[in-house]
Amino acid sequence: MRGLGDHDHVCWQYDGLPEFRARAVEFLTEGLALGHRVLYVASGEVDALVEDLRGIDGLDRALGEGSARVASLDATYPVGTVIDPVQQVRAYTRATEEAVQEGYTGLRVAADCTSLVGTPEQVEAFARYEHLIDHYMADRPFSAVCAYDRTRVAESSIHQVACMHPRTNAVAAGFRLHGAGGRVTALGGEVDPFTSDLFALALSRADLQPQGGRLVLDATGLAFIDHHGLRRLAEHAAARDLVAVLRTDWPGAARLVELLQLDSVFVEQPA
Repeated sequence: MRGLGDHDHVCWQYDGLPEFRARAVEFLTEGLALGHRVLYVASGEVDALVEDLRGIDGLDRALGEGSARVASLDATYPVGTVIDPVQQVRAYTRATEEAVQEGYTGLRVAADCTSLVGTPEQVEAFARYEHLIDHYMADRPFSAVCAYDRTRVAESSIHQVACMHPRTNAVAAGFRLHGAGGRVTALGGEVDPFTSDLFALALSRADLQPQGGRLVLDATGLAFIDHHGLRRLAEHAAARDLVAVLRTDWPGAARLVELLQLDSVFVEQPA
């Protein structure tokens, strides 16, 4: 997993721990080369987690000087823990700012989050966290791969968190609702009959903040949205007495809004 930048946020579904470990080594090796502090987070004893990273050249030196760190999820989050999304964002904010203050170019994290999405309550909280942290990452030098073992987590649960990332290999999630720079929320990919329910759920979890009475979505990355998705967006906005603004140059959006007479959705061309 190479070629990712200072702000990239990737959801990666994998099959078995060897695959995750290999991708983590690639991702963190590149982070060290870029001058980042890197952090590996997974379940297990700390000594075993260090062994997972043996593919990184100079690992012992990096661990000794603090440019590489490992953390056990088990020590922080007992089985079944439902994270506090806001507190989790604050923790990574502190870690990123600390890294920058100590002379690193940023923070890069490879985390196996499988154990944190085992129940519906955990998925709800973690999906909310993923969206919140994405807004922070868009403006600060923090990049991360959030990994989920699809042999241990329901595919539907992975899709619920995958759609809150700007990048993912879980293509069936269809769309991406994620943070962009300057507190902007972006919508990309495709919203179709198979993903409209997930889209409604994602909108609720993102809890978009209004701008002058409008919920603005940067949809320049939107390839398609059908009437189901537009109705979901309209319902979300109307329930909050707001208007949703969809900034997209996809030609079908404005025509569908007109045909459906969706008063709570407005389509405008991107600047």
